[in-house]
Amino acid sequence: MSANGTQAIDRAAELLSLVVLADEPPDFGHLVSDTGLPKSTASRLLQALERHRLVRRDGEGAYGAGPLFAAYASRHDPIDDFIALAQPTLERISAATGETVNLAVARGQDVTQVAQVDSTYLLGTTNWLDVDVPAHCSALGKVLYAAGLIPVPNRTLEARTPHTITDPRKFRRHLDTVRAKGFAQALGELEIGLDAVAAPVIGRSGDVVAAVGLSGPSGRIKNKLPQLGSLIKEHAQALSSVLGHQPRKEGAA
Repeated sequence: MSANGTQAIDRAAELLSLVVLADEPPDFGHLVSDTGLPKSTASRLLQALERHRLVRRDGEGAYGAGPLFAAYASRHDPIDDFIALAQPTLERISAATGETVNLAVARGQDVTQVAQVDSTYLLGTTNWLDVDVPAHCSALGKVLYAAGLIPVPNRTLEARTPHTITDPRKFRRHLDTVRAKGFAQALGELEIGLDAVAAPVIGRSGDVVAAVGLSGPSGRIKNKLPQLGSLIKEHAQALSSVLGHQPRKEGAA
């Protein structure tokens, strides 16, 4: 392909990205301004994108995602796309720690673990995708509780070990700490000798959409909790950026 051909594809891709990721449908003037393209070039590329059903114009001349995106969405489970986007992050966490790494979402009042990268250690390799775990005993669940995606029951919570937090008032105070730190930890609360840390994944709207975390034996986890907490936060923030989340700058109104 010629350099000019590659440049045209890059410019069309830039226009398409601006349209798809915009909070409000942009008009032609905004697209020209944001890309710096000549009006004739932008017009030609937008016409090509419209012909191929990648963008559409509304009655006021603003551009939105085209019907091809809706056709794709109708044939694919959004969670599969989310897992595909998250997989590189999970693998980077695994490479950095060697521990079991999981991605979880809230479904009703339950936590569903939707993806996993297995531990590289023999001790600690468990398939959590098929395990029903009480959310209040897990770091992933605490993240989703802290985000308000799962309501905290008013009743006494199930005790899995002597370390499980069972008093709902104490558990709510614990969630304040989770929100303040930006990550959750569960230390022997599901099973003695099993520790975990997790952090929230934030979507474009600014809402928590999932939790990513790692777990392993206390002997490998407990003495590294501050480092692992920082690591899991960093990777969760990177995944949030992939999803389009832009953290508010300090001092911004």
